[in-house]
Amino acid sequence: MDHSLSLQAVQSWFVILPDTEAAAPLARKAVSHATRSLHHASGRPWIVGRWAPEAMVVGEHEGTRVAVTGEHAVTARDAERAAAAVTRARSVTALDHAADWAGSFHLIASGGGQALVRGCAVGLRRVFHTKTAPPGSTAVGMACDRADILAELVDAELDERRIALEMLTLGAPYPWAGDPLWRGLHALPGGHRLTLLPDGRARITRWWSPPDPVVPLAEGAVRLREALVEAVQVRTRGRGLVTSDLGGLDSTAVYCAAVRGDAKVVAYTAALHDEAGDDVHWAGRTVRALDGVEHHVVPAGDVAMTFDGIDTLDDILDTPSILTVDRNRRMGIVEMAAARGSALHLTGLGGDELLAGTPARLHALALSHPLVALRSARGYAAKYQWSRRGVLRQLVDRRSYRAWVERVARDLTEPPVAADEPLLDWAVPPRMPPWATADAVAAARELLRTGRSAVEPRGRGHGEHRELVAMDGISQWTRHIGQMAAPLGITVSAPYYDARVIEAALAVRPRERITPWRYKPLIVEAMRGIVPEASRTRGTKANATLEEEVGLREHRSALLALCEDSRLARLGLADERVLREWCRRALSAETESYLLHPTIACEVWLRSREMTPRPADGKCGER
Repeated sequence: MDHSLSLQAVQSWFVILPDTEAAAPLARKAVSHATRSLHHASGRPWIVGRWAPEAMVVGEHEGTRVAVTGEHAVTARDAERAAAAVTRARSVTALDHAADWAGSFHLIASGGGQALVRGCAVGLRRVFHTKTAPPGSTAVGMACDRADILAELVDAELDERRIALEMLTLGAPYPWAGDPLWRGLHALPGGHRLTLLPDGRARITRWWSPPDPVVPLAEGAVRLREALVEAVQVRTRGRGLVTSDLGGLDSTAVYCAAVRGDAKVVAYTAALHDEAGDDVHWAGRTVRALDGVEHHVVPAGDVAMTFDGIDTLDDILDTPSILTVDRNRRMGIVEMAAARGSALHLTGLGGDELLAGTPARLHALALSHPLVALRSARGYAAKYQWSRRGVLRQLVDRRSYRAWVERVARDLTEPPVAADEPLLDWAVPPRMPPWATADAVAAARELLRTGRSAVEPRGRGHGEHRELVAMDGISQWTRHIGQMAAPLGITVSAPYYDARVIEAALAVRPRERITPWRYKPLIVEAMRGIVPEASRTRGTKANATLEEEVGLREHRSALLALCEDSRLARLGLADERVLREWCRRALSAETESYLLHPTIACEVWLRSREMTPRPADGKCGER
């Protein structure tokens, strides 16, 4: 099976090369498929790839060069000042202070023989890297914003064991989640920078850490309001037309921040088939209070169900995405926005994990404020119908994250945990699905146990770990939506994932930000004067359970089509007969059909790698 992808099939990508002659063979291969290239002061290729001329802002000072690409308001003069700061400090890491800009972007620098690249605080702007030795040359490090592009440049082989890990029912756990599926390729963790040295080495260091959560709610609300409004304005300033989701509380806050600017903001709300879904009701209250705005309600009958079209998808994603099962439902509004003429569509993605947080913060709270923790624990137990014994058992469990990973590896074939199990552990333990072969289970177990002594949690304690891991995971959904939307010429933007917004929220005391007694109190307080009072204190959230259950019935034939000549079965990872039998059953959305999502993501992704690439137009250009 050919898993390669033409470098010309993806519309936008870039690779970063070290300032060394040893990288010349790799540079020649990349340049042969690229439309643009930038150079180190030495004249050697630095950034090579495909991007629109306006997408990369570059500044230079005395041989130091700084490039910025993404969603920001950085000018060439700003980049030049940052380059000057690096020159003065004689270190590319001086960018941490010199490039403290609003927005979400990749930051790339060249100076003193070094090349630096970093993404964002979470998984939205990924950096993949590898070390390779072209024939007749010494080993060099290189980086790229897409795993598939990097894999083809270095002729990396697909790692079938990693695909087995992707089949886990709740996805691969941290730090394996989102890793590239090719041998020798690695993903840079969120909040870290990669420095490529001329001798071929690559150094990974941290540039961002979550703040200490010590800020009172009232002060934190002011900080969050300022950060979110700035994040939205950075994206909308100077635009004539912008579109936005207008659904839950989080997207409502983003939308209302956008309408304060000069751009015309067109709102879209998708109705749910479930009569209990009240997004349309609350969106209507917001629109009536603002008066005169353009608002489109998409009737429930026009919204795609879950599993719609999964047997015909041809998106070119660089990693499997469980968003695949909801691809057509999620992309419906984005496609409408693009047809309306919008080049930027705002979403509230990221708000849930940042603002609702996780009850797992009770672990730390129990040590600092035991009475508050006890009261909150009782509240969560009542709200979610958790047994008090189960809550207590998880709260007193002080085993390390490494021990949790070992338990996951051991219990891969055990039944899934009960739906009413408390959510206070490091994560809900994933399982291999019933159709996974013995080889798939063995491969996943081996990967989880290899190097586990070096595995550390994403954050300080259970709560911070779960929140950051959730942000990493859902921000990758946003990244995948961006890859799906790119051919439409529209950027899908999630301001909640900006480092400044994340910092403002995570700095608030957890006992005030996360509580069973109020729904997202931080954003409710932050949006005073921005979101109309008629909808600011909304305390409900719609879900698409009905869409999944009905979608399973309506699109069963598409599911069964994926079972025919399954690529996972070809690789020896799935039992085609068991998978087909499972897809024929009536499944509960709450406890059963979700087990299919990662497997479908892998199957669709493997098939997409076989399709004839669509060439991307463009002319070569140099700087």
